[in-house]
Amino acid sequence: MTTRILHPQPAPKNLAVRAIASLRDATRAVAWPPLVQLLLRLALAVPFFKSGLLKWNGVLRLNDNAVALFESFELHLPGGPYAYPAPAVMAFIAASFEVLLPVLLVIGLGTRLAAAALLGMTLVIQLTVPDGWPIHLTWAAMALALMAHGAGPASLDHALASRWPRSATRAR
Repeated sequence: MTTRILHPQPAPKNLAVRAIASLRDATRAVAWPPLVQLLLRLALAVPFFKSGLLKWNGVLRLNDNAVALFESFELHLPGGPYAYPAPAVMAFIAASFEVLLPVLLVIGLGTRLAAAALLGMTLVIQLTVPDGWPIHLTWAAMALALMAHGAGPASLDHALASRWPRSATRAR
């Protein structure tokens, strides 16, 4: 005796196509570009900001550990390693940028420039701590993505750009 199926099942090909389409739609919902850009800004800002805060002992006063850290650092370059030049000055500059640049990233102001500066810092950090390349590569990728795509709509960059379009601000 043969049984008939009242509701035919979709052919495997159709089922696979639907599954892939559903996965694509779910991915688009989760990987919404404005959200991704905001999360990239936050993810890149946090480690630098935390590191910067640890170097300060009040307003414009570096703690002794920050300077000592830079005195112990070495740049791993060919023919080296070499000691950091002017460790107190380097510590002050690094600590300042580690606080200022992440704030700019979080609010989305001068995002491409802030990301480029953090990329430069990441390269110097990589030369100082060569074994840290997995995290440094992650920071570099985030910085490059922000440099390429900007801060996104949830940023001061976007708000200012909509107020002053590029064509109005370009010198002729």
